[in-house]
Amino acid sequence: MENLTLFMTAAVIAGGGLYWFMCILGSAEQKGKRAADLSGGSISAEKVGDKYKQYWSFFLRPKEIDKPSQVPAFVDTFYNLVTDIYEWGWGQSFHFSPSIPGKSHAAATRLHEEFAVDLLRVGPGDRILDVGCGVGGPMRAIAARSGSNVVGITINEYQVGRARTHNKKAGLDSLCEVVCGDFLQMPFDDESFDGAYSIEATCHAPKLEDVYGEVYRVLKPGAMYVSYEWVTTAEYRSDDPEHVEIVQGIERGDALPGLRCFDEVAEIARKVGFEVVEEKDLARPPSGPWWARLKMGRIAYWRNHVVVSVLAKLGVAPEGVVEVHDMLYKTAGHLTRGGETGIFTPMYMILCRKPVKADD
Repeated sequence: MENLTLFMTAAVIAGGGLYWFMCILGSAEQKGKRAADLSGGSISAEKVGDKYKQYWSFFLRPKEIDKPSQVPAFVDTFYNLVTDIYEWGWGQSFHFSPSIPGKSHAAATRLHEEFAVDLLRVGPGDRILDVGCGVGGPMRAIAARSGSNVVGITINEYQVGRARTHNKKAGLDSLCEVVCGDFLQMPFDDESFDGAYSIEATCHAPKLEDVYGEVYRVLKPGAMYVSYEWVTTAEYRSDDPEHVEIVQGIERGDALPGLRCFDEVAEIARKVGFEVVEEKDLARPPSGPWWARLKMGRIAYWRNHVVVSVLAKLGVAPEGVVEVHDMLYKTAGHLTRGGETGIFTPMYMILCRKPVKADD
């Protein structure tokens, strides 16, 4: 009888702890999607493991990475695999921001987003484009800040549904619209937007000029475009094994066809017709380290990994989610090293203007 009592007590404690992790404590950073709701996005539960293996095999075929036709499906698979984990463990804005003394991660993130829209000089009645909107965290902050109508495009159908749900909950669905599509071939008319921005999204484009060219096409003359780019910095050395390992780790863990160098960005923007107004690495001092949040989250990552592993064993989370979470944990290490060594920045800002036509 005593042994049974001890067993029941242990079971209650374990079950209560798991419930606390999954349903009360919520994510590593903020409450949102519950751990018990983790899925493979639009991928059926029984195929998550196979899709993860398919994703990883892409990097074993380097020539495939150079084929633009293959990349959209590859990126779509990636976001089916990671969207729920990102949202649960990071939040609704899938990007980094400089750390600010005295400010929470959420506040720093919002300021980083608002800085982008302030550069566009838009307001109520204007129509602006979010190039690679994810689940719409930046979109909602930017719509609330500017009063503009924001149209977001994402390759991933699951993210479209999540973004629309969040827009409605935030009471911003009248200002925010989400479209499923490829930003390399956008379903929008020429000269139909008053401004555009992309926050850590165009890194997924196999050729930056293709997405910049599309943005140029849909902007009205005189409109501004701002982008935060993932790039290697002047500190990167291709003959340094550690540098190469860091960059390749970032590429593999974030569905990147290949990181570009910072000095290519402005040249590409000019090539498609933009005037370059400003370019700046927003990660440089006096900005606080953007990777601090990754380092501070080590315990949370471990905790989340335990939860995901238990849920997979119980059949609550689909098989393959543990491997995906482990991949993201390792990628966080590469990103941190990229920041610490100074060879990588996720926020190389370029501000462009589409020239006004001579007869306008």
